[in-house]
Amino acid sequence: MTALSGPLQSPTPLALWEPQVGDAFVVDTESNTGYLIHQNGEFTSFEVVTGRREVVRYIGRTYNAATPNRSWKVESNETKGDRFTFGVTGRFLRLYDEDGKTPYGIHPYKFEDKMFSENGRFGSMGCIIVRESTMDLLIKTFDLNGGSLDTTTTYGLASLAEKQALLMKEKKEG
Repeated sequence: MTALSGPLQSPTPLALWEPQVGDAFVVDTESNTGYLIHQNGEFTSFEVVTGRREVVRYIGRTYNAATPNRSWKVESNETKGDRFTFGVTGRFLRLYDEDGKTPYGIHPYKFEDKMFSENGRFGSMGCIIVRESTMDLLIKTFDLNGGSLDTTTTYGLASLAEKQALLMKEKKEG
């Protein structure tokens, strides 16, 4: 993960956010809130949808659809043909863990307003769902960082200071 060079600042409105080299993406899977964080501690936040908290049968697999909590790296930007599951643009940022490529990713959904209004925003099959406009920022951040985006999913963060500590700890361990 990218180290922060200063304490977290007051939030920047999403509409005013400008990606920078070294940004990290953190998802709180308890509140279903995403955070883009600059190295200097500036950040923005937005709603996300994460996995259903139940066992599902999907794409030939049976598994617990809750989004796993771990450190990831986005290492590929793919375009999917399924414009229902992956939104009108089909964009999909693939998540990789320490073992490599995973079935998980970050993507929009065709009926985002419906998805974002239901089930406490626990409606995906494990992926992180974002709005098309947020996907624009994530793609811009991914591209700005040479085709990579450090991502962390974690269940519950009491404060933004904990987010900073998490990012700094993972940088030291990595």
